[in-house]
Amino acid sequence: MKKFFLFAFVSLIVMAGCTQPKPVKTIENLKAGIKGETTASAKYAAFAEKARAEGLDTVAKLFDAASRAEGIHAANHLKVLEGLGEKMEEFKPEFEVKTTAENLQAAIDGESYEVTTMYPQFLADAKAEKVEKAIKSFTWAFDTEKKHQVFYQKALAAVQTNAENTLPFEYAVCPVCGNTYDKATIEEKCDFCGTIKDKFIKI
Repeated sequence: MKKFFLFAFVSLIVMAGCTQPKPVKTIENLKAGIKGETTASAKYAAFAEKARAEGLDTVAKLFDAASRAEGIHAANHLKVLEGLGEKMEEFKPEFEVKTTAENLQAAIDGESYEVTTMYPQFLADAKAEKVEKAIKSFTWAFDTEKKHQVFYQKALAAVQTNAENTLPFEYAVCPVCGNTYDKATIEEKCDFCGTIKDKFIKI
């Protein structure tokens, strides 16, 4: 019996000494992601107001939906960060509001950076550091931003050709992962996280 307790004690010491080092890169990326997504959420909300002021209500709806999705991404990243025992520093979102056409181009540029550079790197780092919850959160955001990029490209083309009436006027956002659908493409379950459509946030 004494040998058993001695073995258990030694095992605990060994396990304590083998604790995983903090995933430094992923922590940095989570903070950058929170800042970026929070800023995007506030920016798109402001872009929506500008679009309404210009009489572009369908574009405003798109910005409303994207703003909600970005807020969900920020919240997901924050949850993962706090689960790693870290805190997010306070910051103030900074952005510029121009014409709706210019705002759409700015949105396209932002989403393009996220899908070609930012999230691929974040995912590579999270996989290297084996932070599964960060991988999930980053993947949800990455996949959603790809959809947003296409939405914005179509919206800009419509604004430039005075064809705004061809754009969707209703959207749905998954409250779990931020996945964004226009009314015509809503599915029974979110194809990113499996949440049923009855729980989607209607925009």
